[in-house]
Amino acid sequence: MNVGIYIYDQAEVLDFSGPFEVFSTASRVSKDESPFKVLLIAENAGPVTARAGYRVLPDHTIANHPPLDVLIIAGGVHTAQMQNAVVTQWIAEQVPKVQIVATVCTGVFLLAAALPDILTRVTTHWEDQADLKSSFPHLDVITDVRWVDEGRIVTSGGISAGIDMCLHLVSRLYGSALAEKTARQMEYAWSNVGV
Repeated sequence: MNVGIYIYDQAEVLDFSGPFEVFSTASRVSKDESPFKVLLIAENAGPVTARAGYRVLPDHTIANHPPLDVLIIAGGVHTAQMQNAVVTQWIAEQVPKVQIVATVCTGVFLLAAALPDILTRVTTHWEDQADLKSSFPHLDVITDVRWVDEGRIVTSGGISAGIDMCLHLVSRLYGSALAEKTARQMEYAWSNVGV
């Protein structure tokens, strides 16, 4: 199963590194042969400079990645990405192709910009919830949860909440035993509080 994580300049480091760690650890501790292949995807080739100068080299661009089963959109300083028609069009094209599209933190703003008619429950970082409500009043923004699972669309609160959401996705896709084993291997106290 290909898990693509979309990153960009000024993305929040744990928003993509946390999910990367969850899915790669799940593959490592799974009895099956690597159930997840995790791919970092950016708009263009070359290094991406995330928050605080953290530099990372994506595996693929939005033009050359393999078919995805799960798309995760990282949060961060997201305003320029929301206004980037190439990126929002790519996200809109991926949504019907993947089994699940998930967002961490302010990544939900990119999804909402790509799908302006979407009607669903969502969440984001507590600090950005009011802005999300005012920017996209048709969305039902849920507070005080780590993630919101609406089936094909799953959103999480900020930063570390993305780890909780991804453990939930592992549980959904491969069972709770693998999710619990993954959390234990990571020595992570999984907060399984979502809706």
